[in-house]
Amino acid sequence: MLLLTLGTAAGGGVPQWNCACPGCSGARAHPDRRRSHDSLAVLGHDPSSWFLVNAGPDITDHLEAHPALRPGAGEERTPVVRVLLTDAELDHTLGLLRLREARHVEIHATAPVRAALRARLALDTVLTPYTTLTWHDLPPAGGRPAVVAGIEVSAVPLSTKRPRYAADAPEDGTWVVAARLHDPVRGTTALYAPALAAWTEEFAEEAAGADCVFVDGTFWDDEEPKRLGISSRTSTGMGHLPVDGPGGTAGLLDRLPARCLYTHLNNTNPLVDPSAPQHGLLARRGLEVAQDGMVIEL
Repeated sequence: MLLLTLGTAAGGGVPQWNCACPGCSGARAHPDRRRSHDSLAVLGHDPSSWFLVNAGPDITDHLEAHPALRPGAGEERTPVVRVLLTDAELDHTLGLLRLREARHVEIHATAPVRAALRARLALDTVLTPYTTLTWHDLPPAGGRPAVVAGIEVSAVPLSTKRPRYAADAPEDGTWVVAARLHDPVRGTTALYAPALAAWTEEFAEEAAGADCVFVDGTFWDDEEPKRLGISSRTSTGMGHLPVDGPGGTAGLLDRLPARCLYTHLNNTNPLVDPSAPQHGLLARRGLEVAQDGMVIEL
């Protein structure tokens, strides 16, 4: 199983178009600091078969940037695009609209995410005049997984956090999930959780048995959004466990045997600056910050 980190930023990317914070200004001055919306491409043992975990507004740029994700020899168009969704947030789903040129788009999602995208964003109405759209249930971990491109996929429930456009929808524990990706040939497992509101017992159990874990790195500390004036809520109040501090994920991840990487970085997070001392603090714990374009083989 091959993992390509297509993007590693939270909503808005880095730099964010309407922001001049140090993170955004630094990314404008140093293009190597730019980050696109977080997304993952997964390749199984057939080089021509792959799928995506989340599809943000940068998704077609991501696909074009990696030769393995382009149409194969003798193909005029990519025949099928498969997408697994970890939630219904706009920064993880807007790219579905940019995939309309595909002959067939298959979407794997939990029931509340599927309902929100179909009823609130009218994806069926918008996309079916352009392509064939097929919806699949994303089964819970511990049961019988779905098989996508030869990889067993399932969902680890994380929280009831709903996107703003569906704030009045019924609460359900599978609004936000971690994607569990298991390679049955090699016996390796990856866990992808770009939004993590709580370190649940189920998530801890899955993370302990994984070979690679991607975790929410939106904010460095809990007070960051309030301190910088971007929100009246803390990081945890916004549905994102912070990296550092009491209740931070760094102290939990460094106990795991897996390779652990942070993704979904907000533009205010000091980790977007490669010279920030926070990188050293993570490195001493054996933790990493994912970069756009990384390739991880499991």
